[in-house]
Amino acid sequence: MKFNLFLFTLFICYLGFAQLPKGFVYANDIIPDLVVDLRYYSSNNFVGKPIDGYNNKCLILTKNTTSALKVIQDELRKKNLGLKVYDGYRPQRAVNHFISWARDLNDTINKSRFYPDVDKKNLFKEEYIASRSGHTKGSTVDLTIMNLDTMEDLDMGSNYDFFGMQSWVDYEDITNEQKANRQLLQDVMLKNGFRNYPKEWWHFTLRSELFPDTFFDFPIE
Repeated sequence: MKFNLFLFTLFICYLGFAQLPKGFVYANDIIPDLVVDLRYYSSNNFVGKPIDGYNNKCLILTKNTTSALKVIQDELRKKNLGLKVYDGYRPQRAVNHFISWARDLNDTINKSRFYPDVDKKNLFKEEYIASRSGHTKGSTVDLTIMNLDTMEDLDMGSNYDFFGMQSWVDYEDITNEQKANRQLLQDVMLKNGFRNYPKEWWHFTLRSELFPDTFFDFPIE
């Protein structure tokens, strides 16, 4: 079952194969068993619909970012664990989609799930939505760790993309197990060249970014 899932991910990426800019790769070409759950390709996200620019369920990253993730995946696999990636390269048109959504104060369909304690009009002020994203440079990933026996995510104490203090790395009001899971993710990512955004336990950027000053807008396909 696991093997078939990985093959399916590779297959749909090849169906939409496109020439990537130099320096970018399809992550599953380098890490075939990497589980990809591209939330913005689906309706399972805070907007509640697929996001502009996500035309295929393919994880695209810079080559050096993917190489670093391969080292991490190999290390975790020894513990029967593995990475699940929610987002990688994000085109600027997707960021623009987020901006348009955030300005529509009447669209709160997923408020109870993703931002129950934040007034939508404050999403910019509280830095949950921004006009620029590190993802657009290709060296930032949103991810978690999963158990390869059960194929279940480790419990991190909040859902991915939850806008609130519960997602802060050092949030205290979670169980010891959840804290340990967050620490495991922090440890394995930081020692392999990534830095974390402290308000999102899932968000990491490779320190040696290939394109630190370039925001790309090619679609994911």
